[in-house]
Order: sequence, then C-alpha cells, then structure tokens
Amino acid sequence: MICDDSPTVRGILARLLDVDPEIEVVARVADGQQALNVLGEAQPDVVLLDLEMPVMDGMTALPKLLRADSRLAVIVASAVTQRGAAEAMAALRAGASDYIPKPGAGQGGAADPVFRAELLEKVKGWARMRRRTAAQAFSGGSFTVPTQAIAPAPQAAPSATPQASSALPGRGQGGEAPGSVPPLPAPCIGTPPVRSAPVAPVPLKRGSPPPQVTNSRPAQAPLRPMQPRSSRSAQAPVLLAVGSSTGGPQALAAFLRGLTSVPPVPVVIVQHMPAGFTAMLADHLDRLGPLRIAEAKEAEGLRAGHAYVAPGDRHLLVERGPAGLLARLRDDPPEHFCRPAVDPMLRSAVQSCEGRVLAVILTGMGQDGFEGCRSVVAAGGTVFAQDEASSVVWGMPGAVARGGLAQEVLPPERLGARASAVLAGTGFLVGRIAS
Repeated sequence: MICDDSPTVRGILARLLDVDPEIEVVARVADGQQALNVLGEAQPDVVLLDLEMPVMDGMTALPKLLRADSRLAVIVASAVTQRGAAEAMAALRAGASDYIPKPGAGQGGAADPVFRAELLEKVKGWARMRRRTAAQAFSGGSFTVPTQAIAPAPQAAPSATPQASSALPGRGQGGEAPGSVPPLPAPCIGTPPVRSAPVAPVPLKRGSPPPQVTNSRPAQAPLRPMQPRSSRSAQAPVLLAVGSSTGGPQALAAFLRGLTSVPPVPVVIVQHMPAGFTAMLADHLDRLGPLRIAEAKEAEGLRAGHAYVAPGDRHLLVERGPAGLLARLRDDPPEHFCRPAVDPMLRSAVQSCEGRVLAVILTGMGQDGFEGCRSVVAAGGTVFAQDEASSVVWGMPGAVARGGLAQEVLPPERLGARASAVLAGTGFLVGRIAS
C-alpha cells in the first residue's frame, strides 16, 4: 500500500514498484485515515507511509496501523533534511520497520537509480520477513527476526565507569505521468562470491500459498568452515567494528540490546545512510542503553565504552595515534557505490589494531565488508555475521558467512551476547595498542 497525499508521488512510486514482478501495489491512499479504512480489505504486507499528510499524518497513523496488524511492515518516507531524519528515527522507535529518504531534485528525484534500487530491496525484504514470520507461526516453529518497535528500555542505574559490566537496559531518555523505468544498477552492491538462497520460496504476489518453513536454518548448501586463523587469534580484540546496510537500523538496535555489558573497547559503526541521517541514527541508538553513541568527529579519540557512527558521505577510518586510537574522516571515492563503506573502515582497523578486531556484519545488500573481513581473519581477528532468517537482505552477511569468514552466524541480539563474551575482560588491554 502506498500512502502519500501527492497523486504524483503515488503514481511514481506505483510505477517503480510495478516494474518488479514480485511486487503488487494493492492500494493507493492519500492519508493515514484512508490507509486504516482500506487496510483490512487490501491486506498489504508493506505500507509505504508518508509522514506529512493532511487529515491524519504518518506519525499518528503508524501506531494505529500496527495495532490493526501487528505483523505489518511500515516503511516511512521522509525528507532528506535534519528534521526529516529526526522524524524517521522517531518513527522507528514507534514501531516502523524501516525508512526511505525521499530523493530531491538535486539527486535526480525518483529517477535516481540508487533510490529505485533501495526502494525495491526494502519493500521486498520486509515483505519476505513478514511472510517468513507468518509461515513460521503457522507451522508452529519460531525464529528471531529484527526487533520492530525500538522503544527505550526501562531505566537502569548508571555505571560508575564506561568499562563497568552493567547490563544493558536503556537509559530511557527522551528523546501519475506515463513513462518507462530503466534497468536498475546496483548501489552498494558488488559481485558477491555467492548468492544467498531464501529460507524457503516466499511468493509476494497474491494467490500463492504460504511458504512451508520447517526449521530456522536456511534451506541451502552448508556454510563453508571458517578459514584457518593465525597464531595472533588468541589476542583479545581492542576494537569492535560493525557494518550494516538495508534493514540496518533495526538490526543495529537488536545487536546493541543483545550486549550483556558495556564493551570495554571502542565501537565503530558504518551504516549505509545519507548525510544528515547518521547523526539522528546515533542519537536514536544512544537511547537504547548505557553505551554512549555519537556521530564520529575528525581526529576524535576513540574511547572504551563509547560507539562512533560514520557520518553520511564520509568514510570512517581508524588510525593509531600517540595516545590511542583516533577516528579519521575521509572523502575518498565511494566503495561498492557507498560512502561511508565498511571495507575501508575494516582495512584501517586491521592495520591500526594489529588485527585485534572483532568485526560484525549485519543485514544489507551486496558484499561491502567481505574484503575487509577477509583482512580481519587473515590478521587473526574475529568475524561474526547475521543469519539469513533474521536479515532483511542477506547480501553483506551472506557473503561473509558463505565465504567461510564468520566464526558465528546468528540473529543480531545473539551476536550481541556473543560479542560481550568475546570482549569480556579485555578492558585493561585497550590502552596498550599505542605502545
């Protein structure tokens, strides 16, 4: 269902979606009240929801839609502005599954191939996630999917120091013109070493029977065993590095909430996101728990118990300085059509931390992070990857897992718990990396 007050926007989005044979537009409505009125009859898997509309705006309609259908995937559309980014993050906290920034005229508008690819991937990814969940419930099994609503958890007593082993409940701070659609390029997509298979064939068009899901493991060839690790693998990590793309905000939240203690090392995060959105993402994630999270700044010292999000349109690198690790922001060319990208962050981390890196690759298109993870493993570091069943798009983590680089392949919250276990007791090592 497309919910937008502009007939032109509704028409453009419908044409972009209709070009994909897996997607059917079942309704087009002009405001939130109309969306509620037709929800039961249309029965969409996904709603594209504009936030600024008359009669009933998107933020008002969002909780009403989710109460009417708790498994509904809602992707909110927001302007590429600071206000739009803040609204998108607020919508994620209110239960939206994802967001998509509306492209401006300077970005080529809806004809922008990056926007079109992102739109299709997010709609199909969240629709499959909904169908998988429904099929699993029908068959009586269960598996974990990315958390939908990201509300702050109940307040916990603050830790005395960032290195304290306090549990991670959150702080609770407030916090229609004719035309054809040309073929899509692949933004943030390389040529992965393997292509992931779905958990089960999941038809998105109407009239198809629900998929039969028999267990939580994807029906595919076994994962390759992890490649041999160097002798330095026994050394504890001094940096936690996380990369994500499509579906990433929800997966990042689940991963962070899965941590059982504040990491005793610095955390660096690369999420494929436009400029203006990453500061809001950092604030959004900062509300989830005692781990302090902010957008990275040039030459900033990386402190244990703190996380640093790469700014939109800047690569985030890790450099060793006289007093420890530093954040470096660069305008180097995009990699995998993305800036920031995960690979340059991991390459720099391997060099600066002498391979003592724990890398975590979460949901996303393409294979950004694959080469970086290969460098991490070759240098004796550790790699975790999100599993297919919980991923909106099993591109980035799938490439790592199927390439034999991942020591753990799990849902994001379980990866968080495993990361805490690996990092336990490493706080005293952080200051030694500069020596």
